[in-house]
This record gives sequence, C-alpha cells and structure tokens, in this order.
Amino acid sequence: MWGHLYSKGRFLGFKRGQRNQHEHTALIQLENVSSKEETNYYLGKRIAYLYRAPTAKNGSKFRCIWGRVTRPHGNSGVVRAKFRHNLPPRAMGSAVRVMMYPSNI
Repeated sequence: MWGHLYSKGRFLGFKRGQRNQHEHTALIQLENVSSKEETNYYLGKRIAYLYRAPTAKNGSKFRCIWGRVTRPHGNSGVVRAKFRHNLPPRAMGSAVRVMMYPSNI
C-alpha cells in the first residue's frame, strides 16, 4: 500500500502580538504533532495551500500557494511558515498539505 507524499495541517491564523498582526508569517497546526520536539522533522518542509478559483487557468480551477516551514511556534506542535504570497484571510481554518520533501535525514 502506498502512502501519501504529504501530511495534513490546518492554517490557524497569522503571527501576531497583542495589538499587531504580521501577515507574512502563517501559523500551521500539524496533524498528529503535539510537542515542539516533534516539529523538528518538519522544519524546511514545503507546504501547499490548495484552493478552487472561479475561472480555469491552464485547464484547471485549482490553484496553489507554496510556502515553507520556518520554525516552531510555542510548545504544542504549531509551526510558523512563510508563503510566496501571503495566505488570504478567508483561508483561516482550512487545510494545507505539508509535503514530505525536501528530506533532511
């Protein structure tokens, strides 16, 4: 049986302080990851946010924004990620794919 080339994650929101929000850094909750130590495997991995657009481009209505895991955030398995284009606010709470490459083993 073949496995996936990705694991699931959830886009929680943007990095923020008490008053300011920094949209250039997204917070991603990784599936089945619950500690800071477990996030080390995912550092540097690529993330894909897939969404459906109303018009087709290159024969498909699906589009993708690529990003990369940069560092852990807190102690509960959340990571920070930077995307080529900032994720739209309507994406909060939606699923992302955390690819199993590039490998750092």
